[in-house]
Amino acid sequence: MKKLFAVAVTALLCCSATLVSAQNKIEKINMTYGEELPDDGGKIVKIVGETKGKIYALVLKGKSDYFLKIFESGSMKQLSKNPIIFPELKDKELDFEEMVLLNDKLYVIGSVFVRSDKTFSLVAIPIDEKGKMSTKTTLMFESKVANKSDRGGFYFRKSPDEQVLLVMHTSLFEKEDSMKYETKLFDENMASFFSVEDVVKYDDNKKDYEFTISDFDVNVNDDVFIVVNEGYRDKKKKEKVEKVELHLYKKANGYKKDVVKVDIVDKEIINCKMLATNKGTVKLTGFFSSVRESGRANKELKGIYNITINVADNTVGKSVFNEFDYATKVKLIGERRAKKGKDVKPLYNIQTIIEKNDGGLIVLSEYQMVVFGQRQGIGPLGFQPITYITNEIIVTSLRPDGTFEWGNVVPKEQSATITAMSVNLFAGGSSGSYNVALGMSIPVAMMGKGPEYLSFIPIYKNGQLNILINDHVKNKGITNIEEIRSMGNYNNAVPSLFVFDAQGNMSRKDPEEVIKNELVIRPGVYCRKNEREFIIYASRKSNDKLGRMILED
Repeated sequence: MKKLFAVAVTALLCCSATLVSAQNKIEKINMTYGEELPDDGGKIVKIVGETKGKIYALVLKGKSDYFLKIFESGSMKQLSKNPIIFPELKDKELDFEEMVLLNDKLYVIGSVFVRSDKTFSLVAIPIDEKGKMSTKTTLMFESKVANKSDRGGFYFRKSPDEQVLLVMHTSLFEKEDSMKYETKLFDENMASFFSVEDVVKYDDNKKDYEFTISDFDVNVNDDVFIVVNEGYRDKKKKEKVEKVELHLYKKANGYKKDVVKVDIVDKEIINCKMLATNKGTVKLTGFFSSVRESGRANKELKGIYNITINVADNTVGKSVFNEFDYATKVKLIGERRAKKGKDVKPLYNIQTIIEKNDGGLIVLSEYQMVVFGQRQGIGPLGFQPITYITNEIIVTSLRPDGTFEWGNVVPKEQSATITAMSVNLFAGGSSGSYNVALGMSIPVAMMGKGPEYLSFIPIYKNGQLNILINDHVKNKGITNIEEIRSMGNYNNAVPSLFVFDAQGNMSRKDPEEVIKNELVIRPGVYCRKNEREFIIYASRKSNDKLGRMILED
């Protein structure tokens, strides 16, 4: 790994023959690209990883044709392109789920629902270093489900050292008033060394009832964590009750289940995200809402909370609820509404949680909205325009004890519209008041068509946060959210960098000059190598290139 990194840095600084010189340098960020990729109609939707001098990328062509592309690490020249053709399982073809690289071993993962025995299965297939799929398969899951519509979904997360794969399957059993989750850990050979199946009951007779499997994670010790949130209104007591449960499965304890409960009154938990930290704790964080005297929640964002749980002894620190500071609210809802005490609309999703050097957190929350247009076409296979909107980013820094340190807002307005089949487009993770908040915000089938130009790339090193976005060329130097122009045509976007100091002061850095027909970065498709190095993907119409983005010391 060190040798490959040295090659990349040398190529960047010396402008070797195999890599063109950096097309963009913003502050200390260098972006350098390899040669133009073949125009074969497919788009990279995921950079899977890099190992042994090769980069592996998942390509989507058309509606559902997936390919594996392999690139040489130094020149980023394409070496091969192979179709991903799934075998059949119980006479049914697998659907694509994921592609992962574990300790130099590459796998493609597919799923299939079998109606006759009501099973939802997951299968892993090895791929060799030349891109050839193996004839051998590994059955990872064969989960019993209630029916096809409630079959749920599979969710994936790699360990911090990327040697272990954590997979969860969740499904709803509505007749039994329960939701089942099955969780497994897999090693580099796709052998499972931890497996648990649990059923969580819910009571939908309660007022304003909501039940969510909110998040899951694995730490450096291969301990597994699952957080479940249940909320309802106690009509007699006129209060809002929130019950947060963290399920812990610790390797040192033989993966025996522990449950840590946190009860919250008179605040509503809007969402709950988790981070297993390097300091032996689990941080639960998210947005909360205020509650009226009747016990009804206001359903708007009052601020960000933090709950810290010590993994060693399962003790819970103080639950801290931080309201948005006035300056942040002015940027989000305007001075007039902020002075009246109005709250923020619940349109922000937590995209990234960063563990700071001091043990605190930086929480990055992005305005997100999906707008479905009028369906077109006759019959079951209609088409529907879908617009993805990703606007400003709320940046919140929390101290190690969870209290508010500083806040700011990255101004941006971005959108991308695609046309897709309207059948089963977003199958699976929710039903009524019960949902699973673990899935991707943009399905992989929608990538490669525009949404991947939206959102941002976070870079955190030596205590300094950098956020890279695409923006309208006329927004150069603008940090006032009221003056920002909307980036509707992402093909003409330019990169912009927002830099934060230790006190949260934000400065904007733009390219010194805009180059005509410059490549446009796709922030939705990148691979983080380490704190200072990223593999990125950029395009200009049919001209696609892989590149490296490096943060100079």
